[in-house]
Amino acid sequence: MSRTIAIGDIHGCSIAFAALIDAINPQPDDTIIPLGDYVDRGIDSKGVLDQLIELRDRCNLVPILGNHDQMMLHAREGRSDFQFWLNCGGDAALDSYGSSGKLDLIPRNHIRFLESCRSYFETDTHIFLHANYKPDVPIEQQEDHTIRWLSLREYVPPKPHCSGKIAVVGHTPQTEILDLGFLIGLDTGVWIGGWLTALDVESGKIWQVSENGTLR
Repeated sequence: MSRTIAIGDIHGCSIAFAALIDAINPQPDDTIIPLGDYVDRGIDSKGVLDQLIELRDRCNLVPILGNHDQMMLHAREGRSDFQFWLNCGGDAALDSYGSSGKLDLIPRNHIRFLESCRSYFETDTHIFLHANYKPDVPIEQQEDHTIRWLSLREYVPPKPHCSGKIAVVGHTPQTEILDLGFLIGLDTGVWIGGWLTALDVESGKIWQVSENGTLR
């Protein structure tokens, strides 16, 4: 039976991501939905993107673009965008390519992968997006700031989305999975000593791995 599995923010933690994928063991009919923020802060953004690109050959991979991934793309547009990215953890991402100052070390296939990421993904029962939503705004009309940047510390939706679907998000680190019934938060802070979390949204099965690859 095929599975639909969401994965919280990875943030350059390639060892954790490799261990999580090994535990999930994705099959060709599975849909795997990483919720964004693949890069920055952890020590191996390059390794995470390499793994994600390889994962496309194993399953139906539906990657969501996070705000840190968006910053990495925008860093090529000018000095101020580049400096903004570095200040938000991009220096660690560039270090994984061999230099804190050379954007041209980032392989073209990594840029193409990030450019191919979606803003959101819907199934019959769930909406997957990086950060947040406004309840009364159709998902395709949500502002970029809302779906990619708006923290749950700033704004918690007071009710389900108008589609009636359960929202599955990352972005806002929690010590444990946040489950409001109509919203599930899967960023459990792997890069700050927490866990990298995956959730099978149909069965409710959870996988969690620490930064060093230990399965919880």
